[in-house]
Amino acid sequence: MEELTHSEIAVRKGLDNTPNDEQIDNLTELAMALDKVELLLGFPLSINSAYRSPKVNAAVGGSPTSAHLQGYAADFTCKAFGTPLEIARKIVEADTIPFDQIIQEGSWVHFSVDPRMRKQVLTAHFVAGKVSYTSGLTS
Repeated sequence: MEELTHSEIAVRKGLDNTPNDEQIDNLTELAMALDKVELLLGFPLSINSAYRSPKVNAAVGGSPTSAHLQGYAADFTCKAFGTPLEIARKIVEADTIPFDQIIQEGSWVHFSVDPRMRKQVLTAHFVAGKVSYTSGLTS
């Protein structure tokens, strides 16, 4: 749980990033899914960001509807396995781990277990400080 609630931004800015009981339940579900991802990849994940309180989410420029706010999402890398694109492809192709969203975000993978379970697969594109998304996985 500590890994899923730690935030460098929160520490630097003195922001509280403590989840409530419902968010802890969601983070537990997320942790179980991430364990499955780790088994699939065969290497430990490096979690960059998971739960974000509203103030932390605002401080990082996150979407006000982000699954991070409810404890349903994590951003991670697994350099021992490969690039974020390779990681996202492996998860999608394996089709053994339920997910709501997988987004190849350039230097990390966004993984969500939001109950909507849309199986959305996206690639983020960053241009002039703005982000846009396309369906599917591309480099």
